Amino acid sequence: MSMKLKALGMIAGAVAAATASMGQAQDLAGETVEYVIPFSESGGSARWANFYAPLLSEALPGNPTVVVRYRPGAGSTEGANWFQEQTTDDGTLIFGTSGSTQFPYLLGDPRVRYEYSDWQPVLASGTGGVVFLPPDLGARFDGDFDDLGDEFFLYGSQGATTLDLVPLLSFQMLGLQVDPVFGIEGRGDGRLMFERGEANIDYQTSSAYIASVIPLVEQGLAVPAFSFGALDENGLIVRDPTFPDIPSFKEVCEATAACDTEGLAWDAWKAFFISGFAAQKMVYLPGTASPEVVAMYEQAFRDILARPDFAELAAAELGVYPQLTGDGGRSASDQATKVSDEARGFVLNWLNEAYGVSMQ
Repeated sequence: MSMKLKALGMIAGAVAAATASMGQAQDLAGETVEYVIPFSESGGSARWANFYAPLLSEALPGNPTVVVRYRPGAGSTEGANWFQEQTTDDGTLIFGTSGSTQFPYLLGDPRVRYEYSDWQPVLASGTGGVVFLPPDLGARFDGDFDDLGDEFFLYGSQGATTLDLVPLLSFQMLGLQVDPVFGIEGRGDGRLMFERGEANIDYQTSSAYIASVIPLVEQGLAVPAFSFGALDENGLIVRDPTFPDIPSFKEVCEATAACDTEGLAWDAWKAFFISGFAAQKMVYLPGTASPEVVAMYEQAFRDILARPDFAELAAAELGVYPQLTGDGGRSASDQATKVSDEARGFVLNWLNEAYGVSMQ
């Protein structure tokens, strides 16, 4: 009997410990959650993270303080490499990635020491992007780039293997002479180059475009040329629902003599567009986080997405795009970190030929 009582006592103790652990995991009262993004504080990722930070503070149990931290460098790979080494398991650290983090991983960049499958996704945010010109060149843009093929463009870039891969390949397909100035720490720095007259073509992701470029357009200081578009339910490129009055890249490509929407270049562009934009920004917990902590964050994001004012808030700050958590977030993360061998091979050859970038 005493042995049975002892065994029951041990079981009860284990259950109590597990319950206490779960309760602790689900209560962050008095804690500070660090929401780390591997970019500077002036770009679209910063805008996205600062949009979600106060909402998370309200939604997480215990209402912790959620602080956005910036760790830019090497097109975001420095911050991602740092996150790979973190073992925080109590929910006080989350990491926000972008396509600029995904592309070096997909292409086998030797700087990459992180593995997406080690991390635990709790949110996937789709987004878009818009390419724009200064007013003098914008006045010569009439839906195609045929009259701008002889123009010399300067473009501030984080690097050819970052999310800038999509606009750079777009420019190449359109037959434009674009000289990228590599080494900026975030897309916001590229926009500042444009504003100072140091660049005459730029693109921003939707959140940054809404906040920082639309005012320039309204002042006559920038002219939108095209958005990268969005995917419809059949997987076709259509106009971005956030910017329905701006033509998609597909439309502009079809109208430009040098560009083609069939063939290997188009297939590669579309593959990396899907990887970089359909689930462009994602929130991860370290692989060491417990299932209870993962569930806590998924529930917090479900509560945020269910807010009656969320659609209005998100449209104003992020645009009109899918925001996924739970199984949807995990599926989006999986799709965004995979491309076909054909698309990867084409892009690797193009990077080498166009910019001397080799992954060997």
